[in-house]
Amino acid sequence: MPMTVEIRSLSGIDAAPFFDDLSRLRITIFRAFPYLYDGSFDYEHTYLSTYAKAEGAVFVLAMDGEKIVGMSTGMPMIAETDEVKAPFLAAGHDLEKIFYFGESVLMPEYRGHGVGVRFFEEREAHAKRLGGFEWCTFCAVERPTDHPRRPADYVPLNDFWAKRGYAHHPELCTAFTWRDLDEDAESPKPLSFWMKRIAA
Repeated sequence: MPMTVEIRSLSGIDAAPFFDDLSRLRITIFRAFPYLYDGSFDYEHTYLSTYAKAEGAVFVLAMDGEKIVGMSTGMPMIAETDEVKAPFLAAGHDLEKIFYFGESVLMPEYRGHGVGVRFFEEREAHAKRLGGFEWCTFCAVERPTDHPRRPADYVPLNDFWAKRGYAHHPELCTAFTWRDLDEDAESPKPLSFWMKRIAA
């Protein structure tokens, strides 16, 4: 990890002063494949506010001096949206025992130095400190291998997630709606979940 990068974990509303920077970061990173998300500043503020208001939520920030170069989020599954909770309810999971990871976004020039690993470690540690959670989970967007915007050198993060101890559960799937860069209107995008059992 570059020596200039500091990892900071903040709970809930403590992250509010950073919302403008976090919104810009999310919009920038999520324009890239596989997200292709055409974001708006207003939506980002609303999204971030849901994490700030949720009891037990965490923001993990990667700081280079005063500049935010990466972020990841997490909250108890029970506080998440219906789209996130539905596949777990249908499969008979106890939502009270699952901690959900939101995004992990990092500026390209800071990748490959362990920041992404720290994002997972910090959120898992937060879930353990809260207590009562048996699982951590997150979802990933599914894009076809022949997608026209897929870069020739694109490498999915599946191996990285597997090394962190997460297993793919394609039977747990959902859809989020957003507008791709080349779309005129929003459309549903399929996502599937990865899970890891955490020690008490």
